[in-house]
Formats: sequence, C-alpha cells, structure tokens
Amino acid sequence: MSELSSLFKPQDKPQDKPQVKPSSKSKSLWIKNPQAVFTGNELDAVGGIVVQDNKIVELVGAGKTPVTPIDATEDASQLVMLPGLINTHHHFYQTLTRAWAPVVNQPLFPWLKTLYPVWAKLTPDALSLACDVALAELLLSGCTTTTDHHYLFPTGMEDAIDVQVDSVKRMGMRALLTRGSMSLGEDEGGLPPRHTVQSGDAILKDSQRLIDTYHERGDGAWMQIALAPCSPFSVTREIMADSAQMAIDEDVRLHTHLAETLDEEDFCLKMFGMRTVDYLESVGWLSDRTWLAHGIHFNKDEIRRLGAAGTGITHCPVSNMRLASGMCPTLELIEAGAPIGLGVDGSASNDASNMMYEARQALYLQRLKYGAAKITPELILGWATKGSASLIGRCDIGEIAVGKQADLAFFKLDELRFSGSHDPISALLLCGADKAEQVMIGGKWRVKAGQIIGLDTQTLMARHRAVAAKLVS
Repeated sequence: MSELSSLFKPQDKPQDKPQVKPSSKSKSLWIKNPQAVFTGNELDAVGGIVVQDNKIVELVGAGKTPVTPIDATEDASQLVMLPGLINTHHHFYQTLTRAWAPVVNQPLFPWLKTLYPVWAKLTPDALSLACDVALAELLLSGCTTTTDHHYLFPTGMEDAIDVQVDSVKRMGMRALLTRGSMSLGEDEGGLPPRHTVQSGDAILKDSQRLIDTYHERGDGAWMQIALAPCSPFSVTREIMADSAQMAIDEDVRLHTHLAETLDEEDFCLKMFGMRTVDYLESVGWLSDRTWLAHGIHFNKDEIRRLGAAGTGITHCPVSNMRLASGMCPTLELIEAGAPIGLGVDGSASNDASNMMYEARQALYLQRLKYGAAKITPELILGWATKGSASLIGRCDIGEIAVGKQADLAFFKLDELRFSGSHDPISALLLCGADKAEQVMIGGKWRVKAGQIIGLDTQTLMARHRAVAAKLVS
C-alpha cells in the first residue's frame, strides 16, 4: 500500500467515505456571483448557487438573492464555475511510463508490445503511487469523478483494484473503477505476453468479489465497479460473453476498447471473421449498458447500430493524435443516438491526466473534422460533464441544477495567457486553462488556491519518480 496517507495532514486527510450525512443543523453556503457559469443546461445561475450538505439546493438568478437561509457565503466574482469534469477512460498505472523514449514514436500495437514487459513488473506500491499521481493531476484540472480501466494482474497484483479504491478514497474523489482483464495471450493469437493474462475463472471470481465489496448504487455514490475486458486482441470471446451476462445479473456497466486502430479491425477480421461492431454484438455487448473507448473506425451502418443501441463512446483526442490512430466521428454518433464523453486515456499515450487540456484538444481536433461553427466550447464542455455522466449511467452529476451533487470546478482567469480575453467560458479552452483554482466534491472543498488540501505534492512526486525510474531500468 502507498504511503500517501502520510502526505496528508491528519486534519486534512479525506475520510474513507466522504459522504455528507444530512443533518437538521446542516449549513448552507451561497457561492456568490461567479464571473461566469457553465451549467450544462439552460438554467440561470448567474447569481451563483446554494449548497447544503452534499447537494445543490438553489440556483440564484442574475441580480437576485437566495430564498434559502444562508449560513455562509463564498465570493466567486473572480471565478468561472463549471460542473465537476468527468473522466471516462484512463489507465492510472501508466503515469509511471510517460514519455518513455522507446515508444515515443510508435503506433498502438508496437507501442503495447514494447510496454507490456515493463508494465508486467508493476507492484502494489508502484500502482498506488501511480494512482495517487493520476488522481491528483485529474483533481487539479477540475475533475471530480473519474473512471479507470485497469487490466494488468500479473503475479502479486491480484488485489490491484483494491489498491485503486484506497487511493481514490484518500483523494476524496468519486470513481467508477473498471475490473479490466486480459485472457488471450500471444501464444493463442493475442497481443499480450502469457505472464500478463489470467484465466476466465479468476477474472469472473474477482469481478464478483469487487462488485459485492465496493459497488454503491443510487444518487451520490462515491465508488462503483464496472466490468472491462481489455480489447478484442487481448481477451477471449468467452470472457466477453460471460462479463456481459454478469453485468446484466449484477446491474453494472461494461467498458472496453473498440475500433481504435485499423490494426484492431484487421485482427478482428482475421481472428473472429467479423468487424469490430459485429464482434461486439456477437458477445452481447451492443447495449446502453456499454461504453467504448476511442470508437474511431466505424462505417455508417455501424454508427447507426451503435446509436440505436444507445452504446456510448469516450472520445480520447490526445491519445488518438499521439498514436496517430484517427478521429472519432462524434457528430455522426450523436446524431445516431450514441452519447459522447471525454477521457484522457492512459498517461503513457497522452502523456497527461488533465481534463481541461483534453477538452481543448477535443475542440481543435473535432474542428478539423467538422469545422469551427459546429464544434463550440460549450459543446465540448458538455461532453466533459453531462455527456460523460451519461456514459457511466449517472444523472446526479455533470450539470449544475437543483438536486444534483455539489461537484464543482472553479477557474481563475488571472494569468498572462488570459489577458485581453472577453468571453470567460470560451477563454477556458481557447486560452488554455489547465489548473483549477478551487474544486468541490459532494459539498466539500478538495482544492483551494490551486492546491489539493493538505497534500504534500512534492514528496508524492519524489516517490513516484523513483518508482518510475526503477520500473524502466
């Protein structure tokens, strides 16, 4: 287990389950008169919002004061307010192999084959530090809820998801952790080496344990579990089908990589005799329970079928550009009925865990495909908030409205890069906001003055760098 707990001052260490319990003595906070606000909907919150316990209880219109009795106020006149950003695809462990020279110029398949032996040396302590860094970076970018897709379980790493749970709880964030898996080794025609794969029985047994132990249901959930066989080229048909059935039985979500590269399409044609979406349907995954990472190489009929099923897509623009994989057809997918969210992907193909940076790149990459008029800052911020929430089956987060969780990100436009900007919402992406000034999760401040409350970031980085150097040596 990581020593991150020692990096928090005792009074600042987040509780294991930071859910605020309703109380007759609960305090109300008016976050007053933000410089600008993006609500993710058509509601008026120009005068700010009122937070009580863990929820938003009132939106205040322009020039108005709250109806709710107010116990405290927070001046937001120098802050741009957003719903907390939601990251729907990541690989926390990859923060240990960022900008590693042997893979800097490789596309996906050789990139993976070069990195698999390095990642196979992962230890619980190394994973914990990797998670700590990924989560801290996400939090500082205004992210309040994240997913992670962990699929590496070599000997000694059987409890990898438990390690991630501990890290998320210490950081005080919400998470949907996906129990990834690899069951198709290179000796059977897959991509990963044999010592990195598990049997189907081991995967399903651990998946059931994690659901039973950690999965929370309903509004305000802090920790959830989904099932996530890694990709068509690293798992068997059987584990895909069995995972789909378990997801139905346990009412949890499904996640995998799909249609990321043309190499993957060729693999599916050779291995299964069908294209990626046909394969997805053949194993019971074409449904609104499923969301897919990347989703680049679809034809028109596949887009129609994905939309009809309500299957969601995580757009990962930086990784797609870094590995030269291609462009996600977002607008066609949305028109067909498929929801779109954003994800930073792994920190060895990004190489960052910053949701605002991801949003900016999504804006520019999608404008290359569709033109400037169709791809607006508001559209992209919607993907990073309400769109991402829909991918993971949440309707209590992702927008600013009465009854929603008080998950909020605030940005200050006082750096040189913002001088001369006029529209605060557009400036966030066009001028490159990449660090939140304040972040609230469940009604509790987690970032103030641009710093994670109580976290010794310098010590965390020193420990993380040492482990990263050892892993690639």
